[in-house]
Order: sequence, then structure tokens, then C-alpha cells
Amino acid sequence: MPSENRKTGVRPDDSTAEGSAGTPEHEVAEIVGRLAEPGDMDGAERRRLLGRLTTTLAVGAKKARASGTGRGRWLADMFMAVAPRIPIRDLATLSEHHHGLTSEALADDLVRTASKATMTVGAIGGALAAAEFAAPPLLLSAPAQLVAETLVVAAIEVKLLAELHEVYGIPVPGTGSQRAVAFVTAWSKQRGVDPMSPASVTVALGTATKTALRNRLMRTLGRNLTTLGPFLTGAVAGGVLNRTATRKLATMVRADLSVNRTLPPGKS
Repeated sequence: MPSENRKTGVRPDDSTAEGSAGTPEHEVAEIVGRLAEPGDMDGAERRRLLGRLTTTLAVGAKKARASGTGRGRWLADMFMAVAPRIPIRDLATLSEHHHGLTSEALADDLVRTASKATMTVGAIGGALAAAEFAAPPLLLSAPAQLVAETLVVAAIEVKLLAELHEVYGIPVPGTGSQRAVAFVTAWSKQRGVDPMSPASVTVALGTATKTALRNRLMRTLGRNLTTLGPFLTGAVAGGVLNRTATRKLATMVRADLSVNRTLPPGKS
């Protein structure tokens, strides 16, 4: 298998990808994908992208309210537009990007990296909120900022979940769009994908799964409310809560994956 990034969802020739180009959903997906990428992006660039994402989402939220769409449904629909474009690395690429680590050692490092990334999102959101408290009129952007943080954190966690499946050698079959649905469903339930269940890979979200996704996103949104604390208290609280939640997700998913394949300690 070549060492290259894969997407959870649509392929370049997928009509859904082509049809969404230039739409607000496409812009949101592009920004969230960049923020979910591993790497040493500097804080200023992250703040710039999060601010751009917040502005785009504020416009989308206003349109959703005008059409009578509920916040939970709109948030879930927006995330499903993002999910197929989350870059997922294959095993060879993961090992290369993590200094040759393999097996459990590689899984451990993935969890550390993702936990640090979600903690950073909370810290940046808290820092932006601290600036907003210094200028009260800007608090009008706070709800959109919370949605932006929620989408980025969810994308990082879905990426982690998908890449843990790569490390444990448990491939998720199907088209890109089917894989995206499978990983989002697993994230909403905080579980690994069951490779023995044909129903785990489908082309669309069922009613129960949509409800679970909305609930999970709204809980994540609620967690990010802590970033609105005055001064920098929100940055600290938001970062810690995000890191803890990401680690908890990883523990649950790895327990599921270990049932199907136990990894050796690995090269460290």
C-alpha cells in the first residue's frame, strides 16, 4: 500500500464532492480538515483559521435559523459535510509520521497527539473568548465560535478513531462515503467499528444514529462552553476537558479493537 493520506469519504470523482465545491459547507470542510491535520501549525495561523471558520459558520447558522432548522440538526448536517474530507493516513504513513513507531507504541502516540490537538483547540478558543470579554459586543460571535470548536474537536477525534483502526489492522470496507458514515457512527457511540456487522457500513445514517450523532455533538458543544470563562480560565478548563474526553474515547475504542486483534508492544 502506498504511503499516502486517504479520505474517510468522497473520492475526487464523487459527484457530492464536485457539487459542493464553492459552498459554505465546502469551505467549512476545508478549514476543519486543515485544523484537524497533524503538524506544528503556529498559534497565529490556528487562531486565524478558527476565526475564519467562526465567521463562515455564523452565516450558515443564520440561514439555518431562517429556514427553521434546529441547531442540533444543522450541526449534525454540517459535520456530515465535513466528515468525508477528514484526511486519514494509512499504516505506513502513520508509522513514518511517528518516527517509525509500530503497534501499541504507535497507538499510544496517536492518542497523545490527538489529545494535545483537542486541548489546543480548547486553549485557543478560550484565548479568543478572553479577548471577547474585553470587548463585550464581540460576544455576539460566541455561539458560532463554540460550533467551530465543536466541529474541529469532533473531526480530530473521528480522525483518531479511524487511524486506530489502521494501526490495529481492522480495515473498514466500503466506499469513501460509507467509511465516513461508519466512522462518524462509531464516534457518536464512542465505540470501534464492528467488522463482523454488515450494518456497520452503510450509505446513510439511520434515525437512531442521527439522534446519537446530534446528542454527541451537542454534548461536545456543551463541554466547549467552558472556554467562555473570563480571562484565561476558559482556556485552561476547555483544554483540560477536551484532552480528557479524547483520551476516554481512545480507551473505549482501543478496548473494542483489541477484542478483534491484540497488538504487541511495538517498536518505540
